Amino acid sequence: MNGRPRILIIDDEEVVLDACTEILGDRDYVLATATDGRAGLDRLGEVRPDLVFVDLKMPGLSGFEVLEQLRTVDPSIVTVVITGYATLSSAVEAMQKGAYDFLPKPFTPDEFRVITARSLEKRRLQQEAVRLRRERDLLREQFASIVSHELKAPLSAVQQHLMLLTHELAGTLHEAQQARLERLQGRIADLLALIATWGRAISTDMEGLRASFAPVEIQAVVGKALDSVGVLAARKDITVEPSLPQALPPVAGDAGTLAEALVNLLSNAIKYSHPGSHVVLTAEAAVNRVSISVQDFGVGIPADELPLISDGLARGAPGTAGERGSGLGLALTRRIVEAHGGTLTVESAAGRGSTFTIALPARPLGPADPAGERVEEQRRVGAR
Repeated sequence: MNGRPRILIIDDEEVVLDACTEILGDRDYVLATATDGRAGLDRLGEVRPDLVFVDLKMPGLSGFEVLEQLRTVDPSIVTVVITGYATLSSAVEAMQKGAYDFLPKPFTPDEFRVITARSLEKRRLQQEAVRLRRERDLLREQFASIVSHELKAPLSAVQQHLMLLTHELAGTLHEAQQARLERLQGRIADLLALIATWGRAISTDMEGLRASFAPVEIQAVVGKALDSVGVLAARKDITVEPSLPQALPPVAGDAGTLAEALVNLLSNAIKYSHPGSHVVLTAEAAVNRVSISVQDFGVGIPADELPLISDGLARGAPGTAGERGSGLGLALTRRIVEAHGGTLTVESAAGRGSTFTIALPARPLGPADPAGERVEEQRRVGAR
């Protein structure tokens, strides 16, 4: 916590407010009080509390309503319920609405001090976790930028010299020498592509991406992704079977990166499928959601690797035809999906295949919605 811990106590009994401030008065806290829920919520901007004590039974807004609104305003604020009507059901309901702890009246000074210290420690740990995540993300982005630059420059130079050497020696190399040079160029191209993917997976500006969101039709995204993996699927004699309803609601997003996310899932499904098999792509609309699933019937993922696979922490195993994988494609896919307010989930069993599902918030569009007019225009342009 920055500076002295800030505590807000909301209770309609003056005697309780006085007792609480007296109990904590000898500690280095910033204390504030409010005699009802509305007044307490009004003081949030002024106090900016780390910890809020809320009485359940108050005139006007109840403690439960205050808890709900606190969670909306700032879910990181630690809340503790204090009440003289303590029951198991009220305690459970308070926890469901985001309360960290429950303190029945009457309570002793020591009980109040202990729960205060414990709650502030939770707040401190929450803020420390946020800070460490931010530092980790910053270090990761800086590291990716530095390493990518240091690797790309010499590899690009080697690639350029190989291209010149191949041109200069044209007509003098025998077939085996020509093949070796081509393999060298191919492996360097693979390394450069890996570095580019790594850099995108780690440091893509997702905030900048959100700023460019527009209505996107899922059918168009699926079509673009299928075109991109057509050659890869044909090479392994794998059939990709799309199954989409005629109408799906659009989503707010970036069509290019959504297609890239889907290409990553389809490419992995093809990579880990057995030659001659098939991959199924389905899409469906639920309440306020659009889901796209990619299912294969290949090698599957061991249970102990599932928690790591979509974070890019596990290196991708070789495909069924020996294809190499970095495991970074899924990390980039997850970041793209989360930037769109969606989720990426996986179900898999070793030897039985995997199903990856992207779920995105749907954007309902009425005929008078300007965004709907843009989507309709996109349909007309795409049909030309």
